[in-house]
Amino acid sequence: MGLLLFALRGLLLFALRGLLLLPFAINIRSLAFGGDSVGILPDGRVVFVPGGCPGDSVLIDVTKDCKRFVRAAIVDIIDPSPDRVMPACPHFAACGGCQWQHVSRQAQLSAKRSIVADALQRIGKVSNASEVVGETVTAGNGNGFGYRNKIELVADTGSGATAFGFCSAGSEEVVPIQSCLLLPKRLQKAPKAISGALRYLSGSGDLGVCRASLRVAHHTKDVELALWTPPGPFPRAAASRVLGQALPLSSLTRVLFRGDLALRDIAKTEVLAGKGLWRERLGGYSFAVSSPSFFQTNTLAAERLTQLVLEALSPDGTDTVLDLYAGAGTFTLPLAEAGLSVTAVESSGPAVKDLVRNLESNRLSAEVVCGDVGREAVRFGHFNLAMVDPPRSGLAEEAVGALSSVRPRTVAYVSCDPATLARDVKRLAKEGFTLTGVIPVDLFPQTFHIECVARFEGKREAPGKGASA
Repeated sequence: MGLLLFALRGLLLFALRGLLLLPFAINIRSLAFGGDSVGILPDGRVVFVPGGCPGDSVLIDVTKDCKRFVRAAIVDIIDPSPDRVMPACPHFAACGGCQWQHVSRQAQLSAKRSIVADALQRIGKVSNASEVVGETVTAGNGNGFGYRNKIELVADTGSGATAFGFCSAGSEEVVPIQSCLLLPKRLQKAPKAISGALRYLSGSGDLGVCRASLRVAHHTKDVELALWTPPGPFPRAAASRVLGQALPLSSLTRVLFRGDLALRDIAKTEVLAGKGLWRERLGGYSFAVSSPSFFQTNTLAAERLTQLVLEALSPDGTDTVLDLYAGAGTFTLPLAEAGLSVTAVESSGPAVKDLVRNLESNRLSAEVVCGDVGREAVRFGHFNLAMVDPPRSGLAEEAVGALSSVRPRTVAYVSCDPATLARDVKRLAKEGFTLTGVIPVDLFPQTFHIECVARFEGKREAPGKGASA
């Protein structure tokens, strides 16, 4: 009897797999980190579908069977979700910059909270994840457009004539872009202007420009364009003239990199025209940022992010604070303004120069250390509070050890990847840190990307072992 049931089960699964070769209908249940929508197949497996919206009933065609899950494409929308909206951008679906323009703003915010809670439960093993994660916080005008202060255009040299655009959805193919609705309205057509100007300049020879990085300040008039190239000859004067006519630039730079661009190994930065720095205000502080340095790409949401970090740390005015991955000082400056004794650690040379300059221009003080966050932090001893804002890959192993060694009572962790945050929650728990709250922040509307502020409480030492009762 057991063998018969096993055989029948096998035949059923075989039949279901056969049905998957034909288009069939499913309901879209949720959205996933990465941008796809999610449904369940008749055989119980998860199916990832680009372009779906929670609540849709869609006809799908399986494109890839990965055994434990499948990928599919929408053939037809049978019954659209109430949360499905018309995308505003003509490049949507072709361009990979936005994934969720077809989803209502409220549904986007709800999905981001669910994604964070799910990652914490599955990866971080946080049993009360739904209680720990708060509602997604927004900032700005609420429509989800015009918020970006930076875009990067990628060179497409495959056709023989240099063109610039964004990578397409799901591939490395470059999609030419006429305008970008995520930029402030005054410069939404800048992609077309940049591509045209660089194509004109390349008429006499290959410029070697791999990327063109545009920064547009929200609170100031500054507009900077940085051209990323390998070392070599470059028409500096012509580039300054042509690009200065195409855009209202306050700064034009050339960033020379070595080897693979993805490694961001900077040889030097040349100022071709203007200030050589991009200036923006954030939460009342004046920032000057050099071309290679990181700065949050949504100014208004970054101001809210800073407030949430200060609320998470709840400093008493006399605390010592360790600021790891300090960058150009997004969090260092407000912490110093609060009267705290701040030690900021950053490994990027250009960012350290920016941080020192920004502290001086705002008449604030902090100890700035250029070096690896893990190796440098352990030599400082005890800190009352710690602030960490690591890259997408999360905390380095040495940084986890450093946090354990300095024994802060509270840690504020700013994360841009729910999976690496969840992994680090598990690692920090082993060091005695308890996750007490996570606030998702919608720094990147119309996309699946999520910023989070997580709060941890450190392990309390027993009286008589160096801690006060």
